[in-house]
Amino acid sequence: MAKDKARQGQSRTHQAAGHRAQGAGTARATQRDEQGAIYKDWGGRLAVALTMPNTYYVGMSSLALQLLYAMFNRDDDVLCERFFWEKGAAQAGKPLLSLENERPAADFDLWAFTISWEMDYFHVVELLRHANIPPLAADRANSRQWNGQPWPLLIAGGPGVTMNPEPVAPFFDAILIGEGEEAVPQLIELCREDIDDHTALLAELDGRAGWYVPSLRPSNRHHPHFRKVERLWVRNLPEFATDSQLYTGDTEFSNMHLMEIARGCGRGCRFCLAGYVYRPAREQPLERLLASAEAAVAAGHRKIGLVSAAVSDHTQIDELATALEQMGASISASSMRMDPISVPLIKAMAAGGTQNLTVAPEAGSQRLRNVINKTQTEEQMMRAISLAQEFNFAQLKLYFMVGHPTETDDDIQALIDFTLEARKRFKRRIAINATPFVPKAHTPFQWEGMASTADLRSRQKRIHMALARQGVDVRADAPDWAEVQAVLSRGDRRLAEVLLAIPAGGLTVRSFFQAMEDAGLEKDDYVGAWAVGDALPWDVVQSGVSESYFHYELKLAARDETGLSCPPDSAGCLSCHACDTEWAFRYGNNANRPIPAAKGGPWRAQDWQPWSHLKREQQIVSSTHPTTVSPIELS
Repeated sequence: MAKDKARQGQSRTHQAAGHRAQGAGTARATQRDEQGAIYKDWGGRLAVALTMPNTYYVGMSSLALQLLYAMFNRDDDVLCERFFWEKGAAQAGKPLLSLENERPAADFDLWAFTISWEMDYFHVVELLRHANIPPLAADRANSRQWNGQPWPLLIAGGPGVTMNPEPVAPFFDAILIGEGEEAVPQLIELCREDIDDHTALLAELDGRAGWYVPSLRPSNRHHPHFRKVERLWVRNLPEFATDSQLYTGDTEFSNMHLMEIARGCGRGCRFCLAGYVYRPAREQPLERLLASAEAAVAAGHRKIGLVSAAVSDHTQIDELATALEQMGASISASSMRMDPISVPLIKAMAAGGTQNLTVAPEAGSQRLRNVINKTQTEEQMMRAISLAQEFNFAQLKLYFMVGHPTETDDDIQALIDFTLEARKRFKRRIAINATPFVPKAHTPFQWEGMASTADLRSRQKRIHMALARQGVDVRADAPDWAEVQAVLSRGDRRLAEVLLAIPAGGLTVRSFFQAMEDAGLEKDDYVGAWAVGDALPWDVVQSGVSESYFHYELKLAARDETGLSCPPDSAGCLSCHACDTEWAFRYGNNANRPIPAAKGGPWRAQDWQPWSHLKREQQIVSSTHPTTVSPIELS
């Protein structure tokens, strides 16, 4: 081994750890309420620091952080401890120390960041400076710590960087593109052998699928040594645990048992990064989910949070919701579709005491919903809203975007009219969010520009004036900050200089765009429309979905037409190229599919039906025509 470590010391898990938290700052003080934190002695172990670059409250709301924490701590010879960003801590001179053993970040062999959104890029730089670690990978490669030890190896992953890592590429030694369940064990094994020889370790990672080493791989498609990085995705999700590993009251989901019931989404909304990053859709089986929930309830965690891009699309959501209600669980759901909505899920949520029902029409008019490939009809959505009234939810939340491509004043009026119609059906509190559209990498709208901040502000004001007087709580993200997000979302490596120019505690919209100007960068070059076919900053990432598929979807959007979606069992289709042949045709011919009524091949978005409906149709056909053996094809 490059680092000869005497793998000694016993790990110990503490259900409450107040003895280590005294006087250690806000993040460590919250540890007194934790369950499941893992403490290990430092004797010779591979030491991994793990960070979601945000507050403890936000970071501990992330199931991804919890799963990574468990994966890194699974082996006795690996130690993983957490770091979080705390507002004002760096300026106040508070030391940045790990929660578990209060060690500085520079003591660790590896520092892993999981990044969910672009605005946390600023926290990445602040954390590195707070830890007295050179932010740029090139500077770390050419220097050593005061004691002669190498700097920690810095890696990153997560949806915030996996589809466009370029703005933060100069900060990290390696970036994971895609899902980490299979990559993390490989990384640990490589670090065991070569953690002191960063050059050799990075060269090995560069030769493996899913790993992007910015210092070894140019990002411009016209460079003679250009090579794409293949995205990793888990083909057999049930092989891996996807539920809570840690519990704390100091988080958005206070002491809730979170379960990722499915990964990915087959609906194909044209603005949605998650709908393309995590293709194809996969799910955990009912039996595994029920076993996880039963264990959680038995341990005292009666609150169950269902996590997925579209919870109601799980093929057995009706059965899952009913079983959770019967075991006395209180259910929350991260997101739901309304075409159609799962009545057993709504009923179970209400029975468990859930106060809020959240739905996302995204646009007020059917024309604009066609443009964004959101096929929910107003009739379906109003049915869901009526159910919220029927089951006595205290609040209805409606999520819209403003500034969608081709949006007009008529579409804004349709949004207002939709909400007023919802007001007639739901008599309690209604809150809407009018979030500005931000173009994202590896979506059909990646070439589209943002609406101007003046237009966005005017539309948000119109919505507020029309609805606030009707007792609707109107919330709206600031267009100026949405522009900052758009720059980071579509940025290139030159933005690293801009991020470095922002001092700790000095981030404002004005300071960001002034730093861009000082670096010779034009805002409009990032937030404006781009020509289809031009080189893109994220060309180095092979997302799986072909660029020609995005071209096709963009042309349909220009004609106000819906496009394609993944079949409910994500099989028999190679239209977008996210699936490989082995996965796409894993059932063989159509008759071997779990629900033969679900036709193979691409589906029009409006033809999509959840399995629960297909199963009911199949059962009806089987009882009416018991001798039928040929599959039913849905048009």
